[in-house]
Amino acid sequence: MTRVNIHEFKTHLSRYMKKLAQGEALLICKHNVPLAELRPIHPRRTVRRPIGVDEGKVIIPPEFYEPLPRDLLDAFGEEEVPPA
Repeated sequence: MTRVNIHEFKTHLSRYMKKLAQGEALLICKHNVPLAELRPIHPRRTVRRPIGVDEGKVIIPPEFYEPLPRDLLDAFGEEEVPPA
């Protein structure tokens, strides 16, 4: 993150706008005291993310759905919840 005083920012606005366009954030200061943070806005996706790309890569064993042991529930201060 680049720190820049207001006068410097106003004087070289186009230079700092290029930095923003490249993804760098700016910390705008007045007498070296931070006033604001200026961050770039990333463009929205134009292509939708595909669904199910990792299908079959994650396997959830049947034990995952079993109730947690009593000592573990006690450690979190939780009462046992009956399975749905």
